[in-house]
Amino acid sequence: MIAAAELSPRVVGGIVASIPSPSSGTLSIGPLKIHAYGLMIALGVVAAVWLLGRRLEQKGIGTRDDANSISVWAVIAGVIGSRLYHVATDWSKFSDNLGEIPKIWKGGLGIPGGLIGGIAVGAYMIKRKGIPVAAAIDCAAPAIALAQAIGRWGNYWNQELFGKATKLPWGLEIDDAHLPVGYAHGTLFQPTFLYESLSNFILAGVLLAVDKRTKVRPGHLMAYYIMGYGAIRFVVEGLRIDEAHHVGGLRWNQWVSIAAIVGAAIYLFVSKSKAPTEAPAIDVDADDADEVDGVDGGADPVEPGDESAGDEGVDDPEPDPDADHEPDASVTSDPDGLPSGHD
Repeated sequence: MIAAAELSPRVVGGIVASIPSPSSGTLSIGPLKIHAYGLMIALGVVAAVWLLGRRLEQKGIGTRDDANSISVWAVIAGVIGSRLYHVATDWSKFSDNLGEIPKIWKGGLGIPGGLIGGIAVGAYMIKRKGIPVAAAIDCAAPAIALAQAIGRWGNYWNQELFGKATKLPWGLEIDDAHLPVGYAHGTLFQPTFLYESLSNFILAGVLLAVDKRTKVRPGHLMAYYIMGYGAIRFVVEGLRIDEAHHVGGLRWNQWVSIAAIVGAAIYLFVSKSKAPTEAPAIDVDADDADEVDGVDGGADPVEPGDESAGDEGVDDPEPDPDADHEPDASVTSDPDGLPSGHD
């Protein structure tokens, strides 16, 4: 039997007036217990790897097997990077209990660190395989957004990282065990996990549409993703009430979002003024690829300087000593010695 969320939302006038909180952060299947937080992340990874492999094949620059092997190392690096980022930015919770650092199933993965680690290692693995790095990174951009859209539901199961108190009809219920100090029983909160999840689904769709309908320079789609996610995170971060470092009136991750947006914008501006180092990847249709493979070139290529190429088996006529060697009447010369009769 699988333990699921208690379906007891508030109902006012027949309309759902809240989002119920889950009864447990684990799913029980017989004697097996699965942490829902980790399951959401795993589902996000699976979806992202599938989309990455599909896009690599559509662009004709890689295969699904390439996506699998690249993702193994990128995901490991991403998880390590995200955990280290979380620990570094919330060190006070771990300084006296280092044994808590590896317990990622309890939550606490900083996406900025995960992106830095995952993209860096992913790019390295892509290069090792001889795949165009910028084009492959662009293939990964919507896949990363898709993974985040699914993985954010882990915060719902852990009842964490929610937003300010609200009376909106989609307010999130939080049980007393996870209720922040100072808030009364039954208080509803902004479901920031839902906002970020839906926004990332939209971002993934927009990136796919842009890539399909426009000619995007290699590397630019990833920059669009960084700018898009930076904007999403800036807004969502401003709604959250969990503890965070503040600088100049903004939460630390809001400054990171601003830096990401500015950095991506500068990259786009600078790269547009330079010639692309990689040719844009082109979507390859399977039928078109078969037709190209079936075309016969006809003749072998001619090597430079090989004057006999193409004349094999053909004897040159012997010159006739009695023939008159007068210029062809159809081609005369002008006073400058240039042939006339041609525009």
